[in-house]
Amino acid sequence: MHDDELRRLIGRRTTRRTLLKGAGGAGLGALAYPVFQRSGRAATLKQTPPSRNIQGTSLRILQWSHFVPNYDKWFDQFLTEWGETNGVDAKVDHINTADVPATFASEVSAGQGHDLVEHIASLPQFERSVLDMTDLVNEVNTRHGQQLEMAKNNSFNPTTGVYYGFCHGYAPDPGNYRKSLWEQVDLPNGPTTFDELLQGGTRIKSEQGIQLGIGMSNEIDSKMAAQAMLWAFGGSIQDENENVIINSPETVAAVEYMAQLFKGAMTDEVFGWTAASNNQLMIAGQASYILNSISAYRSTQGTDPATADDIFFTTPLVGPGGKERALAHGHAVFIYMIPTYAKNQDTAREFLLHLVENYAEATNQSQLYNFPAWGSKVPELLQEGGLLDNDPYKSNPPNKLAVLKTAEEWTRNLGWPGPANAAIGEIFGLPTLPNMMARAATGELPAQEAVAQAETEIKAIFDKHRKDGLIGGGQ
Repeated sequence: MHDDELRRLIGRRTTRRTLLKGAGGAGLGALAYPVFQRSGRAATLKQTPPSRNIQGTSLRILQWSHFVPNYDKWFDQFLTEWGETNGVDAKVDHINTADVPATFASEVSAGQGHDLVEHIASLPQFERSVLDMTDLVNEVNTRHGQQLEMAKNNSFNPTTGVYYGFCHGYAPDPGNYRKSLWEQVDLPNGPTTFDELLQGGTRIKSEQGIQLGIGMSNEIDSKMAAQAMLWAFGGSIQDENENVIINSPETVAAVEYMAQLFKGAMTDEVFGWTAASNNQLMIAGQASYILNSISAYRSTQGTDPATADDIFFTTPLVGPGGKERALAHGHAVFIYMIPTYAKNQDTAREFLLHLVENYAEATNQSQLYNFPAWGSKVPELLQEGGLLDNDPYKSNPPNKLAVLKTAEEWTRNLGWPGPANAAIGEIFGLPTLPNMMARAATGELPAQEAVAQAETEIKAIFDKHRKDGLIGGGQ
């Protein structure tokens, strides 16, 4: 796929949410499962008296439309009730997550807009236009213990010492596979290595006519998949000191592998995917394996229970880099930013404190999609016999999600082993990584040349932000 065609895909306004709603005539919002058996909202939600005088202020929030629509319904009421309790006129605007960066950029340019902006990935390139959240993070750490290291690394710039975002949680990114399909290729527990993915996926497509789905398009899932594959093969975009090291034999091997995987187990549609496409393929029963959170599975529970019963999860696949590099980025990493032009910055801070205080209910209302950045707030999620061992949303078997209990061990920040810096943030807003994969997969360029082209693009971005003082490197 050519660059101009890939760039065109950015403008598509179709979201996971709208596609999932269309799949089978119903979507995630159609799930009829009750919330956890609790004694009601008044007894569940904790009040957090503001430490600042915010009465009579307003709060305007811009955030992504959650992939589990039930969460947005809960959040809107949660925000309204907090506002009424504290004398704040509070409102939220939900938009397609793919539109958040551009919308935020427009508000930054105009110097006015929302008081809080949330995205599902790091946006460190906006550091100069947002407040430093260090005091807020320290306050929450004092109240609830240390923030998850991955969450910190997705929102903190070690070069400037600034928390450019407030990361309150994340969604793990496991492999999703159809157990019945993999049983027929002698892998009843799904693939555990990239070799098994290639061999088994190729057999499934050849013998059963079902493809697997890892995108090579200008959308966030494709970019995360490409990054995870680099890690598994021993490569990365940057090292721990923010030096560009993408042009390596390990990266070339990963790109060559993706070309093999495409030819053996996928179809051309992966070059034009949106972030909803792998979900849609799994929901339709036409994918043997995808990289995704549990949102597609949750939707399938409501639209096609038999297919949902056949969907299982696996930890990141092991590649040539060994088990210690079988890693994934958070499928969604929830990061709020307060713009410097925000009219009600203290009000925004107080609401974030209230959200963290009530994170058990956020996890509940997202149907276990939202994992906390402060684990002390949802201890029942990971404990033995807890929520992941006994899914209240009727997984069959009930412990199907138990594999996610180790997510903290294999989830890394954007740009690992370096920090999620401004260069990495900009790169993940571009089609650089999926284009690198696609050029080799389609035969447009040999893998080595595709990697060299990506290196040229990436170095220019790093040089720009290094000169601006936002990243380190050079050592």
